[in-house]
Amino acid sequence: MNHHRYRIRVMNREEVNLAIEWAAEEGWNPGLHDAQCYFSADPHGFLIGLLDDEPIATLSVIKYDDSFGFLGFYIVKPEYRGKGHGIEIWKAGINYLQDLNIGLDGVVEQQENYRKSGFKLAYRNIRYQGVGGGDQPRHSGVVELSTLPFDMIEAYDQPFSLPTGRSSRAPG
Repeated sequence: MNHHRYRIRVMNREEVNLAIEWAAEEGWNPGLHDAQCYFSADPHGFLIGLLDDEPIATLSVIKYDDSFGFLGFYIVKPEYRGKGHGIEIWKAGINYLQDLNIGLDGVVEQQENYRKSGFKLAYRNIRYQGVGGGDQPRHSGVVELSTLPFDMIEAYDQPFSLPTGRSSRAPG
């Protein structure tokens, strides 16, 4: 691999949409608002690998606080796989999350590589899909989220999504 032609840098907000698009092309199911949520959590946590200024690799390494980070969107364009570009962006991401407990939701085909990098399988997940329709069950305790004041929702969500004291240092 010619390292002079390949460089890794932090993505800007618009480029994060590319990672979302590539994930969808891989058959993953990124959420409709994942890009903004993750970018807000850590604006330095999205890396892009460029070969002659062409985006060919992405990785998210979101720091939630000074002890926990989450790795995802590890994608190399198919025609550039197996050439060392993925491992380079992986190393940059791991370096950014150094000394943190790191979680990831990895594809089954890469589990052996994750193990080689020191990750341990915590659990397996199964995704189900169904077709909606029919009558919706009603329960007196269930209310439309849109009827609640935003500050109430934000206060409820805060402990789960953006812990205080998180680090925001950029990858070096």
